[in-house]
Amino acid sequence: MSKPTRLSCSEALVEAGAENEKIIVLEADISKSTYSCLFRDRYPDRYINTGIAEQNMLGIAAGLSTIGFIPVVMTYAVFASMRACEQIRTSICYPGLNVKIFVSHGGVTPGSDGPTHQATEDLSMMRAIPGLCVVMPCDDAQTRSAVMAALAWQGPVYMRLTRCPMKPVFEEDHGFVLGKAITISEGSDLTVIVTGDLVGPAIQASDQMKKEGLSIRLLNMHTIKPIDEKAILAAARETGAIVTVEDNNWLGGLGGAVCEVTAAACPVPVVRVGLADTFAESGEYALLLEKYGLSAQAIARAISRAMHRKEDKPC
Repeated sequence: MSKPTRLSCSEALVEAGAENEKIIVLEADISKSTYSCLFRDRYPDRYINTGIAEQNMLGIAAGLSTIGFIPVVMTYAVFASMRACEQIRTSICYPGLNVKIFVSHGGVTPGSDGPTHQATEDLSMMRAIPGLCVVMPCDDAQTRSAVMAALAWQGPVYMRLTRCPMKPVFEEDHGFVLGKAITISEGSDLTVIVTGDLVGPAIQASDQMKKEGLSIRLLNMHTIKPIDEKAILAAARETGAIVTVEDNNWLGGLGGAVCEVTAAACPVPVVRVGLADTFAESGEYALLLEKYGLSAQAIARAISRAMHRKEDKPC
């Protein structure tokens, strides 16, 4: 069943809260949008609504973590990453505090909410902050696994979630490990590396190109930082070309990370699929994917471009 990963996250938090009384959820007055109201209804004494005061909320979370709690901050991705960026950087990541930042409305999944609520730069911004683990799961099963892994991770975690429903991709037991890519399909001609809500379109594009005779390796890079360098370099050496796919500005996010890894150790052609250094606009999610080159058809075209650029260069 298709489900927004913001809902999957909150359901997983309710389950985790039953096992660990140190988990406290902080919310910036949008509990029905993030579904943190599920945790509030079950554990009202471990729930803090700070009001529309994201900077204060992150500061409170930092303080709670120093006395043994596991604070989980929930708001929209744009507000956490931009309005409270300084608090994430200086109050949480600089001292390496154990705060979990779970944010909804990632990428263009807010659709008609428009660019003020579409977080399309946050993966790039958060990835640049030292010590911060950056994650974007793709469906219900992966989100549940990611929440449990993030709560067990010692240190700050930024997890980006979707507003709109995501179709199932993985089974419940799919071997999720933070920092380790998941191989969806093996291939030898080219590798597609994808994260978050665009896993589904990437699967469609890969299947389409396989029908045209290409052998496509498809990697789900759910963790943007720490990124799985081993999987990236194996893909570069064994397939000779890479397409990266993300619902984010193509500067500094997944595509930037993959380019950094390959440029340093195994240069191969890399074609990036993402927002081309632009804001999106208000509109239906599927139409935004099409207009801004993030659809399955656009990914298939990127695969074709990468194949044309592919050269037989030993690493």
